[in-house]
Amino acid sequence: MDSDLDTDVSALCLEVSRVATLPSGRRKIETNNEEHENSAGWTPMLLLAGATCCLGSALPAGFNIGVMNNPAHLMQDFCNQSFEQRYNVHLTKEELNVVWSMIVSIFLIGGVTGSLVASWIADRLGRRGALGIGNILAIIGAICFLVVRSLNSVELLLVGRLFVGFSGGFATSLLPVYLTEVAPLKQRGAVGVLCQLGICCGVSLGQITSLGTVLGTEKSWHIMLASFAPICIFALLVTFFLPESPKYLYVVKKQETKALKELSRLRNMETVLLRSEVALLREESLIEAAVDPWTIQRVTRDPTLKLPLILVCALQFGQQLSGINAVFYYSSSIFKNAGLDIAGAQYATLGTGVVNIGMALVAVPLMSVFGRRTLFLTSCYTSSACLVVLCTSIVLINSTPFMPWLCIATVLIYVLLYGIGLGPIPYFIGSELFDIGPRPIATSLGSVFNWGGNFLVGMTFPSLQNFVGPYAFLLFSGIVLLLALFSRTYLPETRGRNTNDIASTMTKGLKSRPNEN
Repeated sequence: MDSDLDTDVSALCLEVSRVATLPSGRRKIETNNEEHENSAGWTPMLLLAGATCCLGSALPAGFNIGVMNNPAHLMQDFCNQSFEQRYNVHLTKEELNVVWSMIVSIFLIGGVTGSLVASWIADRLGRRGALGIGNILAIIGAICFLVVRSLNSVELLLVGRLFVGFSGGFATSLLPVYLTEVAPLKQRGAVGVLCQLGICCGVSLGQITSLGTVLGTEKSWHIMLASFAPICIFALLVTFFLPESPKYLYVVKKQETKALKELSRLRNMETVLLRSEVALLREESLIEAAVDPWTIQRVTRDPTLKLPLILVCALQFGQQLSGINAVFYYSSSIFKNAGLDIAGAQYATLGTGVVNIGMALVAVPLMSVFGRRTLFLTSCYTSSACLVVLCTSIVLINSTPFMPWLCIATVLIYVLLYGIGLGPIPYFIGSELFDIGPRPIATSLGSVFNWGGNFLVGMTFPSLQNFVGPYAFLLFSGIVLLLALFSRTYLPETRGRNTNDIASTMTKGLKSRPNEN
């Protein structure tokens, strides 16, 4: 095997020696194997990597978002009883609300922290190693949940939520980086959707598991909270067999031989047939070798990275401020006003989650057919319009018999339109806007804004709803519209383009016009 690899490397060196230098200083790869490389497509190893990341990391993150709503009153009762038995303190309604807010929000704080730490770990232990650590953090959180009732400890419930938050931050930060780096150019957008798909599936699974007819009962809610653990354990075991990112090995660690082996495993073909892709790795390695190591301070201060960093953070933040979580929160009351009973409203809300999953599945082939910019702008404009219609129909919900059904239809259409672009694209766009050096840090910063936006909406929406009612959706509509106008000017089309070429169009900050080239 090693002798074959040495032969392949020699052939690659001969191929790279035929590279022509462009005026910009970049190298153009001349190869006759480009069509063959693109035909690699969804190989078994790429499918395994995508499924493991989607189900083993993103799904638990979504699960821990969706599992808390239905049995909230059961866990609040536990908190009150625990404080009475252990501290002889009876919590008032206001004090109980503060404790519950801490339990819910500490998950988001863990997500922000995990996002920041993930890039540092990914560069030192590798993308695969960091994914494994994320699984371990989730398993620790699940263990805390399992012993909460037997130890009668609210503190353990907080610790468990913090650890699963760490794991969720790792997932949203690392998955787009790892999947983009292991996928061929043609499948890059499709694998980027897997993070959103996993989160959508996890939210719906959490909602189903938390039903009173499943595990959302007084005696089993702690088991409900920990029921995602087997998935994480299985994913952790599979992680040992996944290939490490060839880009990470070749460009960051300078382990060229190991990188070629992993690339061969991913593409399911001999290394000698991957000359073009390896030559591009060599080019990126030479570029990164000529610059200093990337840090958060350097990424945030580099003027050539100003625009892509703003784009990544704006899209992640704007996604959370689009009103999607508020729509899910409000959907139950909308369905009740339409004449459904409590159980019917719960199952109808689950239906919106199913629509969300369905659109995440549809988005996988859409990303391979349509441009990211086109899908994102279409999603923003139509979602903004839906929010206006939703606000109007809620205000007039009792005016005519058909208005409640218009509300239901608008909720479902909004979720559908959100899923074609505004939902999936912000998660992976950073991996397509940045070269491999600053990519993990930039993606982590974007993930911080995502979790921060989630925290902001979660903390302010109840008060905003009490203050302005359904007119809050007009605010969300305006935010989405502003995001679309900003993206129309500055977001470049990334489908089918090398990250080096994309980055070169945005080096002038807000003076850049990447879509005029």
